[in-house]
Amino acid sequence: MLRFVGRRLLYMVPTLLVISVISFAIIQAPPGDFLTSYVARLQDQGEFVDRGRLAALEARYGLGEPIYVQYWKWISGILFHLDFGWSFEWNLPVRTLLARTLPFTVILSLLTIVFIWVVSFAIGLYSAVRQYSVGDYVATTLGFLGLAVPNFLLALLLMWISFRYFDQSVGGLFSPEYREAAWSLGRVWDLLKHLWIPIVVIGTAGTASLIRILRANLLDELRKPYVVAARARGVRERRLLIRYPVRVAMNPLFSTVGWILPSLISADVIVSTVLSLQTTGQLLLNALLSQDMFLAGSIILLGAMLTVIGTLLSDLALAWLDPRVRLQYR
Repeated sequence: MLRFVGRRLLYMVPTLLVISVISFAIIQAPPGDFLTSYVARLQDQGEFVDRGRLAALEARYGLGEPIYVQYWKWISGILFHLDFGWSFEWNLPVRTLLARTLPFTVILSLLTIVFIWVVSFAIGLYSAVRQYSVGDYVATTLGFLGLAVPNFLLALLLMWISFRYFDQSVGGLFSPEYREAAWSLGRVWDLLKHLWIPIVVIGTAGTASLIRILRANLLDELRKPYVVAARARGVRERRLLIRYPVRVAMNPLFSTVGWILPSLISADVIVSTVLSLQTTGQLLLNALLSQDMFLAGSIILLGAMLTVIGTLLSDLALAWLDPRVRLQYR
């Protein structure tokens, strides 16, 4: 097992380097850059352009040099100084912008993961045990609706319900009086009151798909010979269900860590825009639209890093849960 972990850690290094190169090249693919667009916009408006500051930024990040030189300056700053570059649109260091939005993104995504796992496990287990019952049909219908309804449409619906029936401010993670206030119990409670809409919206599609996967896997396990033999020996149904079939059927819940962890960075870009969430999803969209290359590249790089780490954690969790996986590693 230790050899497996060490080998995977070694694989992570070249994988992340290749991903960073590809991400930076894609961001640089459109013609021009942010500084060029920014200067043109200021000149059209007749405003003053500080040529000295623009020249300093171009020299620091190699904007007038070949792309590989720009990439090396960017990635070396991250590796040796944790300097993610400068956001030209916000006129702030990228590290400062990430520090503002990343904590809210982490809180939102972790709570969404808990919501997805709890709801999908409970409904999937019930649907498999009570197959073809009224509850199973209702869960199946809701699952299909969750997969079919776009998240942004569900976000708009929940925003209307929240405003119409609960008299709650719509959009954002805080009420207007708490947006710039210092942290207190009141501000934390206000944040929790606003979190339920994005949690339900972002978690709906993942919950619906996991319900179907868990139900199908559990139904397959319940028909296998070892379950029939255990019942014939008189093992109680609840103990039999929890000890063996459910453990095997839960593999998809752990294997989803690989794609859930990147949501800690990107979240749902469209939902973040519709709900005006102060997360990295909306920050990434604005950076791509304005060609703010260092900000966009840093967010994409963090997402890729979490994807690789999430895949490793998924494998380790599966090895802990399923003895067959441990034997395969050996």
